[in-house]
Amino acid sequence: MDYEGLIIRPPSEAYSLLLQVTTGCSHNKCTFCGTYRQKKLKIKSLEQIKKDLHEASSYDDVSRVFLCDGDALIIPQPRLEEILELININLPNIERIGTYANAKSILRKSVDELKKLKALGLKIIYLGVETGNVELLKKINKGVTYEQMVEAARRVKEAGITLSVTVILGLGGVEKSVEHARDTAKILTDIDPDYAGALTLMFVPETELYDDYLAGRFVLPDKFGFIRELYLMIAESNFTNCYFTSNHASNYLSVKAYLPREKEKTLKMIGSVIKEEDESRIRPEYLRGL
Repeated sequence: MDYEGLIIRPPSEAYSLLLQVTTGCSHNKCTFCGTYRQKKLKIKSLEQIKKDLHEASSYDDVSRVFLCDGDALIIPQPRLEEILELININLPNIERIGTYANAKSILRKSVDELKKLKALGLKIIYLGVETGNVELLKKINKGVTYEQMVEAARRVKEAGITLSVTVILGLGGVEKSVEHARDTAKILTDIDPDYAGALTLMFVPETELYDDYLAGRFVLPDKFGFIRELYLMIAESNFTNCYFTSNHASNYLSVKAYLPREKEKTLKMIGSVIKEEDESRIRPEYLRGL
C-alpha cells in the first residue's frame, strides 16, 4: 500500500483496510490539531488507488475499508463514486466503507448524492464537532458555524448513513469549561448522532493552542475538571439512541454507555468519581496518549 505521511483512523476502524485516497485535510486550520500540518491537500491519482486495491485484493477477509486522510468527501462526486465502485469490484466481501468528513465537505453534497455513496458502500461518516459553543468554534478556527454543523449532520442521517461524532473535553480551558460542556450537550442533542465520542484535550506542539498554553493565555482544567465536563455533557444532552464513549487513550475516565437507556447509571458512576476525587479510579497520566 502506498501511504504518504502520518496515517490516522478512528479506534473503531482498527481492523479496517486503510485506503489513502487523499492526503492532508481540506481545512487544516484548527488551532488544536497538528495532524496534517506537514501535508498539502491532494487527491491521489486513480492509478495509485487502483494499484493499492489490486494489492488489497490478495489480502484475506477484508470486510471494511476506511478512506484516509482527513476528509475523503472533498473528492468530487463522480471520482468518489468511481473509487467506491473500484473498492466493490476488488473487494467483493466488503461490508462497510467509512471516512472522516468535515461539515463543509458534507454540505457540498446533496442528500441524493450522499444516498448514492451509501448505495456504493459508504456506511459510516465520522464528524469532528469538538464543541457547541459559538465563541469557541470561532476561536479554534473550526471554519464552520453551529448551524452548518447541525445541517451537515442532518444530511448524513437523512441519507441513511451512520453518523459518529467526536467532541473534545477541555477545549474551552478553565475559563469556558462550563459553557463549553453545556453548549456541546446542546449541539449533541440537536445532531442526535448514532455514536458520540469524547476525547480529552492533549496539546500538540507547533499548534496555535499549544502556543497559547505556553504563553499563559490558555489554562487547562485539572483532571477532575475534565470529568466534570463529561458529566455535564451527558447530563444535559438528550439522545434518541446513541452509543456514547470516552474510552480514547486521552481520557482520564472511561465511559461506554447506551444513551438514554443507561444515562442514570452512567451519571451516578461519574458523579461518584468526581465526589471522591480518587485518582486510583482514573487513568494515570503516563498511560494517556493521542
